[in-house]
This record gives sequence, structure tokens and C-alpha cells, in this order.
Amino acid sequence: MFKKLLNGITEQRLAEKRAELYRNLIRHEARIGGQIFGPVQKGGRREFFCLDERTWVWHEEWVDQRGQHQTKTTRYDVRPDTILKVQDGHYTHVSKDEAKRLYEAARTYQERVERELYSFAA
Repeated sequence: MFKKLLNGITEQRLAEKRAELYRNLIRHEARIGGQIFGPVQKGGRREFFCLDERTWVWHEEWVDQRGQHQTKTTRYDVRPDTILKVQDGHYTHVSKDEAKRLYEAARTYQERVERELYSFAA
């Protein structure tokens, strides 16, 4: 019984460590992705990352001209026949031009993340 309890605790700790590692890797990927689009203004933050096999996220924070903190999150849901863009709960289909820009950003993201984060594992 005691051994079973210890095994359960160990498995739970391993799962927690895996989840923490995954979150840290996503955060690091997001920072790398945010740099793809150029420098971020002082006091701002930009993240761009692949959440899962069909979801891309762009998040940006900045201070506007009035000194107010602003934030915008855009999620791209890539489907076989279209790409949906979600902002503030509103869904729209992306144009061909925006789809091409997203593709190029995703390709650049993939190259940089592999080179800057995962190249040591190869």
C-alpha cells in the first residue's frame, strides 16, 4: 500500500514537471516568435507561437499615446479549407494575402525555434 502511494506521488510529480517544462518551452517559443516582426516598443510585449497542430496565437501588449495599457490577442484556427481569425470573440476568414503572411511567419518561426531552442537536441 505504501509503495503504491509513493508511486502515485512520483507519477504526479513527473506529470507536474512535464507540464511545467511544456509551459516554459511554449513561453520561450512565444518570445522567439514575437521577435520575428521586428523590435517591440519599450514597455511592450509581443508573442507569436504555435499552440497545437492547427492553432497559432499572436499576442501583443503596448502603452498607447495616452499612457494606457493596451492588449490584443489574435488566434488563427487553420482548417483544411480556410483559416479563421479570432479577435475579441469575432470570427473572420483571412484573406489570401493575410494567409500568405501567416504562412511566412509560421515558416520563419519554425526555423528560428528549431535553431535557437531545439538545435541542441539534434
